[in-house]
Amino acid sequence: MNNKVLDSIALTIAIIGAINWGLIGFFSFDLVAFICGNMSWISRIIYALVGLSGLYLITFYMYVSSVSEQH
Repeated sequence: MNNKVLDSIALTIAIIGAINWGLIGFFSFDLVAFICGNMSWISRIIYALVGLSGLYLITFYMYVSSVSEQH
């Protein structure tokens, strides 16, 4: 985990995606679709970035396990 900027960007995008999913779950309101249009190319890029960020954040589990082994 040497690239703190990439980590921060991925975490921020994943949090934005989580907030959007929370809005969908609680209020049936899709903020991305509201702002960018329903499945427009911009919204598809945003959804793809959220998905890629989530996949990247899986690597945080390796970081957490290596930190817990040191203690």
